[in-house]
Parts: sequence; structure tokens; C-alpha cells
Amino acid sequence: MATTVHEPPRIEQPSQPRRVLDGGGGHGNLIPPQGSLRAVEYAPPPAATGIWVGIAAISMTFAALTSALVVRRGGALDWRHFTIPSILYLNTLVLIASSVTLEIARRRVAGFMGLKAEVRSPARWLYVTLALGLLFVAGQYVAWRQLSAQGLYLASNPSSSFFYVLTAAHALHLLGGLGGLVRVMRKLGNFSLRRSTLDATSRYWHFMDVLWVYLLVLIWAKL
Repeated sequence: MATTVHEPPRIEQPSQPRRVLDGGGGHGNLIPPQGSLRAVEYAPPPAATGIWVGIAAISMTFAALTSALVVRRGGALDWRHFTIPSILYLNTLVLIASSVTLEIARRRVAGFMGLKAEVRSPARWLYVTLALGLLFVAGQYVAWRQLSAQGLYLASNPSSSFFYVLTAAHALHLLGGLGGLVRVMRKLGNFSLRRSTLDATSRYWHFMDVLWVYLLVLIWAKL
């Protein structure tokens, strides 16, 4: 009687994802079967990541100050309303103008980095932005002097205390932005400026602009 021998079933081994060596002797990034090397290896520049982390931290700080202002005003019998210095409105226009000049500078510097022959003096608008930023800080100092002339100091009243704290905190963060502008101009002069550094500095400066408009509305409505 003949015996039929069946062939054992084949067990397919799972396909292993392709690997790409990173050039350093170790294992590199895994490439998905239907993916691309660009999608796997891409990571945002450190400057972009750092600036977003900084913006998030500053936003949380001013959110906490806003919450403290609302709570303190709600349960205070000694809250004193006062007329905010009119120079704050001029300061707002100066800061908005600085964002406009910085955006012009960013586009011109980007064109300069792209070797466009028609771009000349790309740093000129950066100097204009720096001057406007310094003018804004000087205007804030004038506003503090005007408020002190009314007899309102840091410890005079809860409302005046919040005014000094909010405006001073913003001015300090703006000084950090001015330092970033100086760094951009120095790197531009040394031909070592990266596009990510320029974009990160611009984002921070525009954020300072938006933050100040928010603070001005808050001061006008609550103080």
C-alpha cells in the first residue's frame, strides 16, 4: 500500500524593516515599508523648538498674572481705578511698527541669503527694528514716571502694583528680544546667520507685540 508524504507547510518570516546606517557605526533610523527617508529623519531646528517652548512658558506666566489680577480685583475693597498714561497708546504704535520693519528685514535678509543681486543693505531694517524696540522701552519708562507723578507707586495700591508688574515683566522679556536682534545682526555681519535663527527671533518679537496688545486691553479694562 502506497503512503503519501505531505510537504510540511512553509512558515514565512515577518519582513524586517529596512535600516539605514547613520554613518557613526550604529543603527540609524528605521524606514517604514511605504515611507520616505525625509519623513522619518526630519526634526525641527533647535532654534524653532526652543522659541516655542519659551513662548509657551511666557504665556503661562502672564496667564497666571492675569488670573491673580482678576481674583485680587474681585475681592478687594481698596482697589483704586486710575487713568493709564496716554503714552502707552503711542508705545503700542511704536511696537507694531517694529513688527512691520522686522518682517521687512526678515524678507530682505532671506533674499540676501539666497544671493539675490537686487537686495542691498539687508541689515538696515534690523537696525530700524532695534531702534523702535529701544524707543518702546524708553516710552514705558516715561509711562512709569507719569504714573509716579500721580502719586501711584508699586506699593501704593493693588491696581498700581499690577500695572508696574505687568509692564515691567513685558519690558524685561522685550529686552531679551532686543538681545536676539543684536545676535542676528552680528551673525549676519559674519555671514554665519541661519534661516532658523532669523525666523525664531522674528516669531518671538511678533509674540511680544501680540502680548503687549493683550496687556494694554487688560490694563484698560481692569485697572
